[in-house]
Amino acid sequence: MDKKIVTTAALFGMVAIILGAFGAHALKKVLSVEQLTTFETGVRYQMYHALFLLFIGTTTIINQKIKKRIYNLVVYGVIFFSVSIYFLATNSLTHIDFKMMGFITPVGGLFLISAWFVLIFDLIAPKKKKNNI
Repeated sequence: MDKKIVTTAALFGMVAIILGAFGAHALKKVLSVEQLTTFETGVRYQMYHALFLLFIGTTTIINQKIKKRIYNLVVYGVIFFSVSIYFLATNSLTHIDFKMMGFITPVGGLFLISAWFVLIFDLIAPKKKKNNI
């Protein structure tokens, strides 16, 4: 599981850098300042969560069950939050109206918040001792 988490972190990070560069160079010419700022928000949150997954995949203080739960929340969160923002920010460049996807963005945000909550809860919750007699 750890290798899968770290691999996903690397993929999310790489894609965030590519999209950030694309936004700064190619999209700068065709999007408004507001649209570009929105696009950059998606990139920024994707990168934050790539780093979060990198931490989750390399730490030993979290058990595998919790890591899997956090991983799933982050993956779905990034897809729903960042990807929907990419489509919404570039909506004017296509013939498809992505505004109908707008409701997905806060759902993705909720998944991302939930991933952090799961980590916090796991770290502060009292642990049961295995050999408790």
